Amino acid sequence: MSLFENMAISSSGMTAGRLWLDLISNNIANINTAGRPGDPGKNAYRRLMPVFAEELRLARQGVSRLNGVAVSMVRQDPAPPRLVYEPGHPLADARGYVEYPNINIANEMTDLLVAARFYEANATVFNAAKSMAVKALELGR
Repeated sequence: MSLFENMAISSSGMTAGRLWLDLISNNIANINTAGRPGDPGKNAYRRLMPVFAEELRLARQGVSRLNGVAVSMVRQDPAPPRLVYEPGHPLADARGYVEYPNINIANEMTDLLVAARFYEANATVFNAAKSMAVKALELGR
């Protein structure tokens, strides 16, 4: 494996980590977005999660070359939305319930820490590979 392949793998990890961080921030931003229960035109926001694909496994199967990690898709959390009794809310249904996203801030903060570590680890590997390349160039002088 060449030095540039290592850099490509870690940069794919940083790209995937960045998308994960973006999705987490989007989930937190929409935590109080309300919807009307049972109304398909006024659904509450749904939590989004990335699905990662291991490129090494795909490379062994002959699907693609070694590229690290990729986000194969972004899917919605299948958990049902929270129903909150707020009869005065403009989006309340006939029973007085309003639909809120199925987002738990503790889960989002945990995912945020993991995603930040994920990004940081890939950045460290990239910087180490870059330092090795610079040292190799200095040896050639």
